[in-house]
Amino acid sequence: MIRKLILPVRKLLSGTLRKWFNRLPEERRFAVYRHLVDCDPAPKERLVLKIAETQAELEGCFTLLHDAYVARNFMQPDPSGMRVTIYHALPTTTTLCAKYDGEVVGTLSLIRESVLGFPLQRIFDLTALREKQGNIAEVSALAVHRRFRRTGGTILFPLMKFMYAYCTTFFDTRHLVIAVTPSHVEMYESLLFFKRLTPDVVEHYDFVNGTPAVGATLDLRTAPETFRKHYSSKPAKRNLHAFFTEVKLPNIQLPPRRFDTTNDPVLTPELLDHFFNVRTKVFSQLSDRKKRLLHAIYDLPAYHDVLPAVSDGNQDQTVRRRHRRFSVRCPARFSVVAPDGTEGNLNLDIIQLSCYGFQAHAPIPVPINRWGEVTIQLGPAEVSRIRVAACRQAGSGFYGFLLGEPDLIWRKFVNALYRGSTHADLEDATRLMIDRPGTAVGVAL
Repeated sequence: MIRKLILPVRKLLSGTLRKWFNRLPEERRFAVYRHLVDCDPAPKERLVLKIAETQAELEGCFTLLHDAYVARNFMQPDPSGMRVTIYHALPTTTTLCAKYDGEVVGTLSLIRESVLGFPLQRIFDLTALREKQGNIAEVSALAVHRRFRRTGGTILFPLMKFMYAYCTTFFDTRHLVIAVTPSHVEMYESLLFFKRLTPDVVEHYDFVNGTPAVGATLDLRTAPETFRKHYSSKPAKRNLHAFFTEVKLPNIQLPPRRFDTTNDPVLTPELLDHFFNVRTKVFSQLSDRKKRLLHAIYDLPAYHDVLPAVSDGNQDQTVRRRHRRFSVRCPARFSVVAPDGTEGNLNLDIIQLSCYGFQAHAPIPVPINRWGEVTIQLGPAEVSRIRVAACRQAGSGFYGFLLGEPDLIWRKFVNALYRGSTHADLEDATRLMIDRPGTAVGVAL
């Protein structure tokens, strides 16, 4: 994803020298990468960094991303000439763009958690990260125009600085997560000090056409001190600490805000219709379940006509009941905001579950159709955290819950139940959590 920074290394490390370089200790290799940093603290005024908010800007981002992904075999060519995913449709996703002389030449998307979760949570376990304080955002859909891939960090570093400033001052984000190819992960580790989520490589990540992927994370609260330690003594063009934390770039246009919100949704009903119905078939290709979740996100009359149609209530119940259900006994805690604005924590006892929902007993009434986060103890050391909503009452004190996008722990747990055939298999289900990420469940984003 940051191919332009790898090119100088490849040029330097051709043939035998490259083999020698790969045998160096990790810290020595990382020092070489950091020596090649080239961040201009005063970019030309022709460069503008902003949130993509107009149809032309979004189309420029999606087209640039499509061409870059097709060139790297991360996707098959799309008739629209754009790469647009369901995550781009969410109000919790912000797409940043870099424009040079008015043309979009760089882009990346920041995905905050919603009922659809993160793309990478389907193959990487985020449980340990969720236990830490602070919100999480996934950095995705990064691309730079080919004209600027051989110019060091002319576009990339200002775009990364914009991302850093936006996340730390506007997006209420502490932890960044990424999924990148194995050949690129060292650049993130050496330059920005990302830490791998797991040492294993997921060999087949369907979100990017089955490309192998490595997951990594960066704590934005501790990053400045780490940057200072490694960059403060370097000259201005190699000092990423000063570049990220001290330098002010007039090229960056942070969004004006009237209220203290954490998202900058730009998709009007007209833009949603244009990108997800007219130009692409993203909405029509969604599962019925994801269509229902999308309606829950855009629960406003103005959006109703552009959202994909969903089955009626009776059909919905029929489809939901086709999933096998399993009897369990899992304690859980549901955090939800009541209609009057007060936040409450409800203890639940989950007694039955399936792929995309569960039934639970609650000692006090649970608000219906209010999304919140549930923390579920699936086993002695396995905890799943998912966005859920109580969708119906199923008797005195019993409620049916609809899940947002299940996390990896939940998927592995349910997959283990599906594969079991005896009572002993069900008891052993949580022990299968140690399976390598990505092998217990398929990825279908």
